[in-house]
Amino acid sequence: MPIFLLGMGKPTIAILPGDGIGPEIMDATLGILAEVGFEAEYVTLDAGLGAVEKGLPAMPTETIERIREIGVALKSPTTTPSGGGHVSANVALRKALDLFANVRPAKTLPGLKGPFSDKNVDIIIVRENTEDLYAGIEFMAHPDVAQSIKVITRAGSARLFEYTFDMARKQKRKKVTVVHKANIMKLSDGLFLEEFYKAAKNNPDIESDDIIVDNCCMQLVTRPEKFDVLVTENLYGDIISDLCAGLVGGLGLAPGANIGKNCAVFEAVHGSAPDIAGKGIANPTALLMSAVMMLHHLGYHEIADRIRNSVLRVCADGKCLTIDLGGKATTSDYAREVVMAGK
Repeated sequence: MPIFLLGMGKPTIAILPGDGIGPEIMDATLGILAEVGFEAEYVTLDAGLGAVEKGLPAMPTETIERIREIGVALKSPTTTPSGGGHVSANVALRKALDLFANVRPAKTLPGLKGPFSDKNVDIIIVRENTEDLYAGIEFMAHPDVAQSIKVITRAGSARLFEYTFDMARKQKRKKVTVVHKANIMKLSDGLFLEEFYKAAKNNPDIESDDIIVDNCCMQLVTRPEKFDVLVTENLYGDIISDLCAGLVGGLGLAPGANIGKNCAVFEAVHGSAPDIAGKGIANPTALLMSAVMMLHHLGYHEIADRIRNSVLRVCADGKCLTIDLGGKATTSDYAREVVMAGK
């Protein structure tokens, strides 16, 4: 748990500045938190390319152990090369700290124009974070044959569903839908589906159903308003959460949380965008809204709501948006506007 008690001093929060635009959006986010009166002790830690350049792993052991001790971290995006190169810092962190639930809200924001802006999208995706193909268990069976192993366990599935139904109840959600491919992967996805309905039976106050992953993707781009909470496996969740981010304006607006029994890491969903790094035009909204999730986690609900409402006002006004949202504002312009909207 976080090493503080609410009302008894400042919380301590681990900060991972990340790569590319990471340091810029982290500075903007922490600046906004300071301006609205949130005080914390920040501990900056190495991760990503910055760590690799120092001769360390992308997610150093020292960083993992410090986050384990602190209990809460705010993380900017880190760069993971495709194919060769270092392993994903995100995957290493989730495995080491057993951050088994990845939570990604996708909600329509006022004023933003797009092909789905007329839809009332308000979905929470809960993604299993430590198992499945995404865990990266691979080997070369033959010089011409690469194999990946998909692992689904009852224990891992059960704790994910327990968390999901509990979260849905706390957030006053009405329905939980499990996304799977049990019609083809009858053992692995079949076990996942079986455990879901065990959990659903124990939570009769919340409606439950299931949907095959390909049908789910089709339904998301035709009738996204029909979904409430989606819970799914690691790889499906990675894809679906990006799809849902696209429904509400893109990855620049998509926050995320990685939740474990004793630790929580909050991070923007998008990548490090090295092509625009240093230009001062990055959109900090995803990391800022991740910080809002962190504030709720820490019990600072009033400050969290104030920041979220400020973001909603800025988006609805439409006069100070970053380039990815169709505006001309710089990162610092946008941050100042969010602060002013809350006064």
